[in-house]
Amino acid sequence: MNPVNDGAMDLRARNKQATREAISQAALRLAIEQGPHGLALVRVQDIATAAGVSPRTYNNYFSSREEAICSFQADQSRRAGQALRSRPAGEPLDQAVTAAVIELYTDPEPDKAGLRMIMMTPELEGEALKAFRMAEGPLAEAIAARTGTDPARDVYPAVMAAAVTGAVRVAGRHWLEPGNTESFAAVLRRALSCVLSAALPEGPRNP
Repeated sequence: MNPVNDGAMDLRARNKQATREAISQAALRLAIEQGPHGLALVRVQDIATAAGVSPRTYNNYFSSREEAICSFQADQSRRAGQALRSRPAGEPLDQAVTAAVIELYTDPEPDKAGLRMIMMTPELEGEALKAFRMAEGPLAEAIAARTGTDPARDVYPAVMAAAVTGAVRVAGRHWLEPGNTESFAAVLRRALSCVLSAALPEGPRNP
């Protein structure tokens, strides 16, 4: 590999990600500014202008406003499996999953106004649910690798992954409750404990 070419590819990837994030942030900001029904009032031209790109560039990255606004959740979900694989090999499963998920979803802590817009708008909530589901496959594979489980013969990894992503969604809704002053990390840790208290000990599970 040519290190110069590798560096150029890395730069292009970073620039593409920066553009993607700028469009997403602009779309969400405009929707929030428009109020409770803001999604329907935001136009592609408005998003592109706010992000400093052309409408054509916007369309190269996203096929809908919903996809643009929820892209941050989608990007997080794609990293879920790797986040768990990055934990120390000897760490118990419940501790490893908790640490990986909390780091992934609370660094940085979600913006309450943005999360409220997503969870209170049916079209956005549906898109966010699709994003969370992206985490299930990679997370199940990481759980299977960590527990020595064959996912083709044992449903445990898939069930556990679905339960973990469900806990993240429930934690988000609870965190948005009026008067809740806890950090999202605290709420998320408590939600995960409900799921992971039933996690089986480390070790192969196959018959």
